[in-house]
Amino acid sequence: MRIDKNANGEFRYGDPSVQDQDEAEFGIMPSQTVGPYVHIGLTRDGSEILAAEEDGHKTIEVSVTAVDGNGDPIADAMFEIWQPNSEGLFNSEHDPRVGDAATAQGFRGLGRAFADESGTARFQTVVPGAIEAVSGFEAEAPHLKIGIFARGILERLYTRMYFPDFSDANETDPVLNQVDPSMRELLVAKATDKGYHLDIRVQDEDPLKETPFFHIVGEDTDR
Repeated sequence: MRIDKNANGEFRYGDPSVQDQDEAEFGIMPSQTVGPYVHIGLTRDGSEILAAEEDGHKTIEVSVTAVDGNGDPIADAMFEIWQPNSEGLFNSEHDPRVGDAATAQGFRGLGRAFADESGTARFQTVVPGAIEAVSGFEAEAPHLKIGIFARGILERLYTRMYFPDFSDANETDPVLNQVDPSMRELLVAKATDKGYHLDIRVQDEDPLKETPFFHIVGEDTDR
């Protein structure tokens, strides 16, 4: 898959400098499987901030970079992350350990951000806690769930980001253990000065270098 977003490459249709529809010549619209309007109304100021220092949280920066099958940055990608708080609890009524105690004012756990020209998006959040075994689910290592939207992707891609600090928990994580052993490190973030970073490669000539993605079965759960 090649995302038609290389600023130095040939654009498939029309003049890429046109910023207003009234300036565009009549003709076939560019191929954009998530609209040309994917950026409008989907993010608000602060949507990339899941936790704030002033609220008593010890925050980190989590960054993710996505590249396409040509190795070019997916510069119009939108990322969502979903995670529990530092105690491993989701601020959601669907988490049986939280239920009615979930509040709109609590740790949100959901963040959304668009990539810059390097294909990178950044979030301010906390290191999630491990998720304990409950209601028939196995215990899980601390991780972030990541959703990716972009042109050329008809359905969002789902993956996970694990942390290098929890290698013992990672070894027993039931989801990570579904991934080929040679590819598990692709889902483990690298530590940075500000927090953690994960590179996401949506396609590669060598399938062992592609980021593993997951099929999500519809369940009424936040896990």
